[in-house]
Amino acid sequence: MGLTSNKVLALAVLVAAVLFAVTVWLWPRLARRSWGAVTGRIGLLLATQFALFAAVGLAANNSFLFYGSWSDLFGQEQEMGVVVDHSAGGERIKVVETKKLDVPGGARPSTGGQIQKIVVAGEKSRIDSPAYVYLPPEYFQPKYAKSTFPAALVLTGYPGTAENLLKGLKYPRTAFMQAREGKMQPMVLVMMRPTVAPPRDTECVDIPNGPKTETFFAKDLPKAISETYRVGTKARNWGFMGNSTGGYCALKIALHHPEQFGAGVGLSAYYKAADDPTTGDLFHGDKKEKNRANLLWSLDHLAQGKSSFLVTSSKAGEGNLKNTLSFIKKVKSPARVSSIMLDSGGHNFNTWRREIPPALEWISGRLSAS
Repeated sequence: MGLTSNKVLALAVLVAAVLFAVTVWLWPRLARRSWGAVTGRIGLLLATQFALFAAVGLAANNSFLFYGSWSDLFGQEQEMGVVVDHSAGGERIKVVETKKLDVPGGARPSTGGQIQKIVVAGEKSRIDSPAYVYLPPEYFQPKYAKSTFPAALVLTGYPGTAENLLKGLKYPRTAFMQAREGKMQPMVLVMMRPTVAPPRDTECVDIPNGPKTETFFAKDLPKAISETYRVGTKARNWGFMGNSTGGYCALKIALHHPEQFGAGVGLSAYYKAADDPTTGDLFHGDKKEKNRANLLWSLDHLAQGKSSFLVTSSKAGEGNLKNTLSFIKKVKSPARVSSIMLDSGGHNFNTWRREIPPALEWISGRLSAS
């Protein structure tokens, strides 16, 4: 049973309840002052508390999806994402698995769409990284056989996994429902984690003598996807969105690469690259690159392209409100900016679930299929 399985959560709750009942039942018998009785009381208390902690932890993880699997929880996740070398002209996309959507008619791609798990090989960055691609039902319908579709690159936060975007934030299902209700056009979604060299948090920058993460997201991935799927190659065909670290990456790369991304969405984004033990030394003393990774500095000092931006925050619960308002103020024509401001909402999945439907509708309105 998987870490996020409801059966695992139910079993943990059941074990906690049974241990609590056993502790209450046996306590009178363990009230003596013998070593055996004392050891029994300690053992029951520790076991009950551990079971309660596990149940609460599993419930919290199911809600926020901090960890997607047992191997992720115990730091044993070895999924691809290392720097590798490639021969020229090699295969850039490899499909390793297909999944159906949990929607009406989901068993048929032409009715419910399809999710493909792929591995992307970066031509310039020399990075391999896994991703999930959501293809809408129209992609498989004869009527659209020669049509291209707009695409959005979607990143989760750090240290989240790409599965968070499917299970916790439900991007494919939301896109399916929004399109079916006529609120957005059918779109291809490419869903990933922001780090392509786990466990390091690369903050979507090209690190000297390290992973070229910005090159991977800004150049390699759009090219590989457009060569494999019916997705356009122009900026008006591509959007970038994400939450937390993924939101920072989306705004950063859309700001610095308006020739590739016509729109960027930052849900609860921050506005300069993190600097902590998970990132290591990102810039190696290069002040110019460090300043460039500060989006508020970039808006003041670098030319702004034609990209559109959507930023989100809340009046109570988010720590990015001040910088979000500064970002809005600094965006100048020809760039455009919109916002979602909630009255309250913390830095969590519940907040992002409230923002994703209107954000998808917004980004759909800024992109075109051709």
